[in-house]
Amino acid sequence: MAAFDDDLRLAHVLADAADDISLKRFRALDLHVDTKPDLTPVTEADRAVEETLRGVLSRARPRDAVLGEEYGRSGSGARCWVIDPIDGTKNYVRGVPVWATLIALLDGDRPVVGLVSAPALQRRWWASKGGGAWSGRSLTKASRCQVSAVARLSDASLSFSSLTGWEEQRRLESFLGLTRSVWRTRAYGDFWSHVMVAEGTVDVSAEPELSLWDAAPLPVILEEAGGRATDLNGRDFADGGPLVCSNGDLHDTVLTALNGGPTPLRPV
Repeated sequence: MAAFDDDLRLAHVLADAADDISLKRFRALDLHVDTKPDLTPVTEADRAVEETLRGVLSRARPRDAVLGEEYGRSGSGARCWVIDPIDGTKNYVRGVPVWATLIALLDGDRPVVGLVSAPALQRRWWASKGGGAWSGRSLTKASRCQVSAVARLSDASLSFSSLTGWEEQRRLESFLGLTRSVWRTRAYGDFWSHVMVAEGTVDVSAEPELSLWDAAPLPVILEEAGGRATDLNGRDFADGGPLVCSNGDLHDTVLTALNGGPTPLRPV
């Protein structure tokens, strides 16, 4: 039995509970939406999902800390569950089915279990340290995730969320330089960009600024799929900031481009 099998099973239990709540309120005509101080939306479903998952964790893992987007951190200790109840709330509010609950278990600063559940897409992606990365609808209906073997930037598919964040971080020109060097760009956005790198359908994804809960499950999923997930300096994504995911082979070239260095020109 892998070291984190019980924790991974619990992550799926948490995801089941989250999916049940979020799907019932998705596209509800009476969905209540508030605006947070940072001007981002939060729905009753965001709050209900996090409250429910905190309740499950308080019974199943009373010694573990919990960090959530809506209610902050509770508890202490080396082990911490990180929850984003609905990643892609703007999509959720508008009826776009690309949103997910993100669940991770951190041991210290490193994620050892990660799960992304997108019930409106009928998909999950998950991994545990040393146990591989998987995708499917449940633990028993899954296939192994493996990053692509694309080795040249000019053959790569790049996904992102928007250009405004890169502009706000004063990195727009560097990011545009990267887009001109790749074969294809698409703004799949949010969690979807990154899990598609893990399953090999996209080769690179990048975001200029994320909170820890926006990305906590992704490093272990990417690494167990054979890829990399780092900040712009190639260091571990530990406490928010920029995130770059890749199949590994392209990672250093992408980091060079995003830091203003030269990139190979795409053949015309």
